Amino acid sequence: MSPTDTRPNVVLIHSHDLGQYLGCYGVDIETPAIDALAEDGTRFENHFVTAPQCSPSRGSLMTGRYPHVNGLMGLAHGDWELHKNERILPHYLDENGYETHLFGLQHISQDTDRLGYEFVHSEGNLYPGVSPAVHQANRARNVADVLTTFFERGAFDSPFFASVGFFELHRVEADNGRFGFDADYYDPDEPDGIYPLPYLPDRRGIRHDLAEMRGMVYAVDDAIDTIVASLERTGLTEDTLVIFTTEHGIAFPRAKGSCYDAGLEGVLIWRGPGVESGQVRTELVSNVDVLPTLLEFLGIDLPGSSPDFDGRSFEPLLTGEDGAFDPRTRVFAEMTWHDMYNPVRAIRTEQYKYIRNFWHLPKVYLTKDCYASEAGREVRETYGAPTRAYEELYDLHEDPQEADNVAFEPRYRDHRERLASDLEAWMQATDDPLLEGPVPPGDYDEIQPWSE
Repeated sequence: MSPTDTRPNVVLIHSHDLGQYLGCYGVDIETPAIDALAEDGTRFENHFVTAPQCSPSRGSLMTGRYPHVNGLMGLAHGDWELHKNERILPHYLDENGYETHLFGLQHISQDTDRLGYEFVHSEGNLYPGVSPAVHQANRARNVADVLTTFFERGAFDSPFFASVGFFELHRVEADNGRFGFDADYYDPDEPDGIYPLPYLPDRRGIRHDLAEMRGMVYAVDDAIDTIVASLERTGLTEDTLVIFTTEHGIAFPRAKGSCYDAGLEGVLIWRGPGVESGQVRTELVSNVDVLPTLLEFLGIDLPGSSPDFDGRSFEPLLTGEDGAFDPRTRVFAEMTWHDMYNPVRAIRTEQYKYIRNFWHLPKVYLTKDCYASEAGREVRETYGAPTRAYEELYDLHEDPQEADNVAFEPRYRDHRERLASDLEAWMQATDDPLLEGPVPPGDYDEIQPWSE
C-alpha cells in the first residue's frame, strides 16, 4: 500500500449456493476458519439477498440496486445483462484510487471487460459448469492459492480491491444427468451422521446430497484459512477489510430458487480495521445494502443523496455506533427468470413473510440442478403436482420453516393486506416491469418472427 494512502484494502470473498450453512450460524458442521473470521469481526444473523438465484443476487451486491432496476432479472449466461449504464463496485473504487482485481468467478456479465476490473486473474469466470479445466481453476482452494501469490507480491502502490469468487457449493452435472456435489473430488460426510434440513423431509436422497455438499463447505473453509493466513504472513491483516458472503441459499428444494428464508438467507461477515470484533448483529439487512455501506465505510462520497442506490448503508452497525442507525423494518426479494419463467415478489419483516406469485406454477419451483438431484427426486411428486397459491403469508415467529400458509386465515387478514399494499407500493416506486405484464426472456430480441 502507498505510504500516503491509509485507506484499507478490500477483499470481497463470495461463494455459490452457501446460504448460512456454517458452524457460526448454528449448523452442525465444523468451519473453524470462517467461525474465527466471524469472531474477529461482525457477523450478520439476518442478512437476506434480493433474489434466490445467482446472477440477479450478485447484480444487487455489485450495484446496490434490485434486479428489476438494474436489468439483471435472469442468469448472465442466459442472455441477461445489466443495463448499459449500470455502475458496479469496481467502477466506484477504481475512480477513487483503488487498484481493482478479479479472482475466480463473477457471474454477472458475459462481457468481463464491462465490469471495469483493472486486472483479471481468472479464466471462464462467468459460469461454473463449462469444463473440467474451468472447474479446477475456480475451485476455492485453487483461487485462494492464486490470491496468496498476489498478496506475496507486496509493495502495492495504492490500496487494492479484490473480488474473489469460489465455484463451491454449486452442483455439478454427472454423466448420467444427475446433479450432485462432485464427491469424487471432495471429502463428503457420512449421511447417517448429520442433522437433516428442518424444512425438508428426512429421506435418504436428501441426506445423500447434504453429506456430499458438506465436502464443498470444508473446501471453502480451507480456502478462507489459506487467505487469512496469507494476509497475516504478508503483514496485510491490519490494512485489509475482508468481507465474506454468498448469493443465496443452498442448492436444495425450498431453498435455492425460492423466496422462503432458506433461499434468501446468506452469510455476511465483515472483518478488518474499524470493524467491531465479536459482534453478532440481528438487524435486518439486505445484500442491496452492501455497496453503499462499503463506500461509506471507505469514506467515498455517495452519489448525490444516494438516489442511484436502492440499498442503504448499515455502516454504523460495523463500527458500533448504533445510535446513528435507523433499522430496516423490511427487506424485499424477487425472482423473474431462471431456467423458466417464475415471477415472484416478496416482502419480509421481522415477523412476517408475504410472497406474491404472478404465474401458474407448481407448489415449489425446483431449479434444474435441484430437480435433477437425489434430493429433488425425493420431493418431486409432493412439490411438483399441486399448484401454488397466488398469495402466501407466513408468521415466522410461529412457523419459521414457512410450512403453513396463513394468507387467508381471518386473524391474519390485516397483516396480509398491509404487506400486500407495501409490496405493491415498492413495485410501483421502483418501476417494476412485472406490473405491466409478463416479462420476456433475456434473449427475446433474438427470437425470429413468424414467417408470413
